[in-house]
Amino acid sequence: MADENYMLEDKRFMFVIDDDPVQVEMIKDYLKDRYIFDIRVFDSGEAAMEQIQQLKPEIVVLDYHLNANNPGAKNGIEVLKQIKQINSQTKVIMFSAQDNINIALESMRNGAYDYIIKGETAFNKMETTVNRLGEMHKLEAVNTAQKRTITFLAVIIGLIVLMGVLYFYFGAPFMKKGI
Repeated sequence: MADENYMLEDKRFMFVIDDDPVQVEMIKDYLKDRYIFDIRVFDSGEAAMEQIQQLKPEIVVLDYHLNANNPGAKNGIEVLKQIKQINSQTKVIMFSAQDNINIALESMRNGAYDYIIKGETAFNKMETTVNRLGEMHKLEAVNTAQKRTITFLAVIIGLIVLMGVLYFYFGAPFMKKGI
């Protein structure tokens, strides 16, 4: 079980949530050819929620209309809100046929990283967005490593200063007085 958790921590997950099976396969194939993410696909937000909680994907590609197969399914905005509640660090790319500024603005207000309209150049735009997110991920990792290094060095310097102060006040315990 510990090995399984270790393996999950090393994996980077990307979810694709869209109720159009042809679109899902096209997106999955496109992304799989370009990135090393473990890509999971879902036909509804409800189906993805349990996995989002467990795997905490780095990126979610989310369609706005998710009710083609299930008229009662949540729309992309509702799913986006739920994703952000579960893990605010997950970057959500709204990928929709809705060329509607109000939906795009609502998506961005609710935490979407980008809003891409399906069409001829959509996959290129998605690739650009995922590349930007990858660069952000690298910078965050470098920043975290630098913070850890600075903290480590501060502790070491603090210990050296403490040892100097103790030496100044108490002298070296191995030295004899009066020599």
